Amino acid sequence: MPYRFVHTADVHLDSPLRTLALRDPALADLVGGATRRSFVAIVDLCLAEAVDALLIAGDLYDGEQTSMKTARFLADQLARLHEAGIATFIIRGNHDAESRITRELTFPESVKVFSGRGETVTRAAAGLDVAVHGISFAQKHAPESLLPKFRAPVEGAVNIGMLHTSLGGSPVHDRYAPCAPAELHGTGFGYWALGHVHQRSVEQGRATIVMPGAPQGRDINEAGPKSASLVTIDDSRAIRVEERLTSVAEFRRVAVDLTAAEGWRDALSRIESALEAERAATASEHLVARLVLTGATPLAWRLRSDPDALEEEARRIGVDLGKAWLDKIVIACREPSAPGRVAGDPVAELRLLMEAEVVGSKAFRDEFQAIAAELRNSLPPAAREDLFGVDAEAFAEALGTFAGEGVENVLAHLRAGDRDGTP
Repeated sequence: MPYRFVHTADVHLDSPLRTLALRDPALADLVGGATRRSFVAIVDLCLAEAVDALLIAGDLYDGEQTSMKTARFLADQLARLHEAGIATFIIRGNHDAESRITRELTFPESVKVFSGRGETVTRAAAGLDVAVHGISFAQKHAPESLLPKFRAPVEGAVNIGMLHTSLGGSPVHDRYAPCAPAELHGTGFGYWALGHVHQRSVEQGRATIVMPGAPQGRDINEAGPKSASLVTIDDSRAIRVEERLTSVAEFRRVAVDLTAAEGWRDALSRIESALEAERAATASEHLVARLVLTGATPLAWRLRSDPDALEEEARRIGVDLGKAWLDKIVIACREPSAPGRVAGDPVAELRLLMEAEVVGSKAFRDEFQAIAAELRNSLPPAAREDLFGVDAEAFAEALGTFAGEGVENVLAHLRAGDRDGTP
């Protein structure tokens, strides 16, 4: 008989979504509740596939949880697995180490929460023995590798390791319990159930190393469909990994080319076509779209000077399409260049001056970077990554974008009297 389990991590139950809440409370409610619904989907998958176990490789919670409603929800879901005879194995990640729920919640007997010392649980299946090894974060930070704390593989068994780790290093995630894939391959374990990095990855060699990714994206930096892994270890010890969709809401960047769009209705028609195509391609129940408008169009000035009207129209299109939400609109389009336009055109002349003498100057760049760095450090992590990226390169790119948008927005308001087209 094969041994089958579902592997997930980084659920972040009831994760707060501060940036979305500022823009659209209804959307924030949807995505905030989606972390619970994705966990229900994981439990449903376990029951439908009649697996032997659910493995949760850290960050089940989201930091300093204070709501016992989260604890009640989790207890109810794990009870469903307990009643079906499905075991649950849990290791604590960096966020779990902060959570009050971690210390106070009592789990069913079928749930094993590994300690910070490194433990092994053996299971005897028909013709196949399995040993599950795990180690939890005792504190929020784990700057050193935890591999030395794991026990040796159980001889004759299929050994499964559970570890919350930044692995070889990810620019998006902090360095926690670092280790190299080569080290994992050399442990003698057959499968490594990892967590911490929110992007899915699968590596097969002497061991099968799986980072399932977050089962539900929480912002545009976690775009695309999200999933859990359904793993089957057959009698020959061959390991098969299947990806199963769990996300309820799917973030996507949607590019809309407005090149040569002459009127407001033309622009809205192109936005509608792009959203409709993206909605059809979205595997999850809901689409959360960030529109990126590009191209040279006479409407560029109007779009920039009246973005609220554009956002309202885009939200209406999403409502009409059904379960299509607007994250925000990025306006990256420009006015078409025309021969001789600069000469005698004060706004066009101002553009050249701002681009060459202001934005291009070292004094401006240094001051702008200092102001942006101060602002970034005062923001919560989610908003920080959303606005400024996750590393120095992304930060510099964001500043360049903001400076360019600033020029365009100033000029757009100066051109406001020349706006053409009517709704």
